[in-house]
Amino acid sequence: MNKEEVDRCQIQEWYPKFKSVSIKTIIHQLPESFVQYLLDDFEPFRLPVSVSNEDALPNRIHNPDEEEDYQVSEGSGDEAEEPSPPPSFPELELKIKESIESLGGAIFPKLNWSSPKDSAWISTSGNLRCTTFSEIALLLRASDSLVHDLCHAYDFCSDKSSSRPQNFYLALRKWYPSLRPDMEFRCFVRNQKLVGISQREVTTFYPALLEKKNNLLLLMREFFNDNVRTRVESENYTFDAYITKDERVKVVDFNPWGASTLPLLFSWEELENNLSEEDHLEFRIVEDCCAVRPGLKTAVPFDYLDTSPGSGWDQFLRNADEELQRQTRSPEAGA
Repeated sequence: MNKEEVDRCQIQEWYPKFKSVSIKTIIHQLPESFVQYLLDDFEPFRLPVSVSNEDALPNRIHNPDEEEDYQVSEGSGDEAEEPSPPPSFPELELKIKESIESLGGAIFPKLNWSSPKDSAWISTSGNLRCTTFSEIALLLRASDSLVHDLCHAYDFCSDKSSSRPQNFYLALRKWYPSLRPDMEFRCFVRNQKLVGISQREVTTFYPALLEKKNNLLLLMREFFNDNVRTRVESENYTFDAYITKDERVKVVDFNPWGASTLPLLFSWEELENNLSEEDHLEFRIVEDCCAVRPGLKTAVPFDYLDTSPGSGWDQFLRNADEELQRQTRSPEAGA
């Protein structure tokens, strides 16, 4: 994988080509000051000061009873550090407010590649639905998933020259409350050929998919040939698609081939070897309750459950095991 292939999967790169067959989206380039706000782990968890008090969330998560008084009487001799002013991004907020209104009043946010799925728990709705700038900032600031975009976007690239893209973008995508998770699928393209399709939500068995499987396969194959194959310059990639009630296919996202992208009901070995050498397209769904994949009960999204050798989880487990063995060998362990 090279940097150019990863860059093509940024939403500001692919969305203009697929605007007519995707979810309505408005994209804003983020100022570097806001990017630094997202990256700053040393500041208290503070939300930006809103230029409008309407629907604004509290500026900082704190306990009012524990708030310290930083006022120092003249000549007291006591030294106290004044708290830094809360962040403020009035120009960005006004642009986002206008965009939210034009998209029907509710959106879900996404950076260049990733959405803050892991921080949905912190919102009042329990999902990514946002109606204000403060709600967006809360989800972005609380998300660990976005660290990929901010710091590790090119970790798997053979020609890596930097850890982050030149610019960051915030995509505001129209919120559709009626979207059904059983109608979202991940499509795998190898050597510009559609070789596999997987049910996107693999933690649930949807009986209706069994009846629709053949028809869904035809819809996605036709959509790929007519709308995707000739518009993407990369030879290997994946894309997520959604099928509406009236059987229209919509592009939801593009992802690099391999790396941190999950193969879901496939394995990368299958996709890279066996299926790529065959002429038929394989479509996999969860066909009974016993075949569902385990989900996560934590805030970590399923796409980040990668325990393969060399992955972050693999290294974490190795470190934990080494620490356990070290403690077991220590003299205090037998005390």
